[in-house]
Amino acid sequence: MRHLSPVEDGGVVHRLPDPPVPGAPAGQWWPSPLLEASWVDAHAAEFDLYHLHFGFDDRTPAQLRELVAALRRARRPLVLTVHDLRNPHHPDPAPHAAALDVLVPAADAVVTLTPGAAARITERWGRTPEVVAHPHVVPLELLAGTRERGPGFVVGLHAKSKRANSDPVPVARALAAAVAALPGAHLRVDAHDDAGGRAVAAALPDLDVRVHPPFSDEELWEYLRGLDVSVLPYRFGTHSGWLEACHDLGTTVLAPSCGFYAEQAPCLSYGMDEDGFDAESLHAAVRRAYHERPVWQARRVDRLRQRREVADAHEAVYRAALRGVRQEVGV
Repeated sequence: MRHLSPVEDGGVVHRLPDPPVPGAPAGQWWPSPLLEASWVDAHAAEFDLYHLHFGFDDRTPAQLRELVAALRRARRPLVLTVHDLRNPHHPDPAPHAAALDVLVPAADAVVTLTPGAAARITERWGRTPEVVAHPHVVPLELLAGTRERGPGFVVGLHAKSKRANSDPVPVARALAAAVAALPGAHLRVDAHDDAGGRAVAAALPDLDVRVHPPFSDEELWEYLRGLDVSVLPYRFGTHSGWLEACHDLGTTVLAPSCGFYAEQAPCLSYGMDEDGFDAESLHAAVRRAYHERPVWQARRVDRLRQRREVADAHEAVYRAALRGVRQEVGV
């Protein structure tokens, strides 16, 4: 949410910081108090509009209906950005689907990131979302210059903490076979030093798997700069901030055919979804990246312009939602 305001003047929209969560472990995600109906009841005078992006993973449909009811009582519009049509952390799609069944119909305005996701939302709920592109992820000051390719060719797969939607082991094995056939190419596999990451490393004892704590932002940018290709090993999902960071830095992305990753930014695709994994299509994508060496890098000037467009689009959505509420109460 850091990059929804314009760079030049900060814009007219003031976004409240998340309140601290008493007793939450440092550095660990914890449900925000903003998701509680009681918080809305107590703090409605402090905000004009409620914009929900993430963080409602643990909320039941009943709790979300209470949240919506509290916003209605306070006459505060709800804007919902649908980043995920399928939650990447949930092996079972039902809980997230149930949450969206409450939130999408109740929202005064719906936003999403790609035309494909918008069409899916319209088909399922009869809502017409505003499509607003994902802004840059890497700080703008780091986007100067054009990506230069080195003499080698490094393919990276980062298993991270192995979310439910990720299936890195068969993808890594297929990548190893593809890279072995390309002179000068090298495969690097990374994983976090938690139970999920260590399980990935244990399953790939013959590969170059680096197990380490999560990267800081600066370490992540340096890691991505060191890759020619970054492979997303997802069986399901919708959109990706990782893909946007790669686009900022000029790292070619190999994205699965599930979701709407290919609508976010230029990338190469391979066949992978919950029905299966097409290793040959992954081999073909690696070979194309190796021989063509595409550089699909966002220019700083374009990301700066997009940042203004994103800010303007959100301000317009907010103003329209506020007008709608005021018309309902005859103000």
